[in-house]
Amino acid sequence: MQFKKIAFFVISASLIFTACDSKKEEKTKVDEIKKEIIKKEETKIKLTTADLQTITFEKTEEGIKFENFENKVILLNFFATWCPPCRAEIPHLNNLKDKYKDSFEVIAVALGEKDGKLTTPEKLNDFISEYKINYIVTNSEENYTAADLVGGVKVIPTMFLINPSGKIVQKYVGIVPEEMMESDIKKALGKN
Repeated sequence: MQFKKIAFFVISASLIFTACDSKKEEKTKVDEIKKEIIKKEETKIKLTTADLQTITFEKTEEGIKFENFENKVILLNFFATWCPPCRAEIPHLNNLKDKYKDSFEVIAVALGEKDGKLTTPEKLNDFISEYKINYIVTNSEENYTAADLVGGVKVIPTMFLINPSGKIVQKYVGIVPEEMMESDIKKALGKN
């Protein structure tokens, strides 16, 4: 008999504390909508270029979109000024940018210094001049968000080749031969 009383009490208490509450359900739905809005906002960021222009970068279900770069193949290049392989690839990227200037864009995303701080604008501009970089270089806190949005960048250089519809068609980790990138650019442009 004692067992029945305890069981009844436990079951009653659990029903009281787990009862449905429509306000709770409404609050949960509102919270889900808020999270979705925040998630949407977090997938659209603005990258600041070395010459203080803004590039809007958005991750969508279809891929990655860049405002004002429609119908272009994009090479999203995550790099650092202190990285020897990153510096070694610059002449290749310059050549490809020159060769495919009307249908191809390189957007370099600086991931800061070894101490984790952003590269200063002066140091970055000196770097761009020294290496005669002819493509876009970005340098802002949002660069780290961009690295997260593409799935995380653990090694530099890491590059993502994005076709005109926004789909990532190739990922490169480390230094890559220019010929390989050019072949992939042609495929992304539908020329191969």
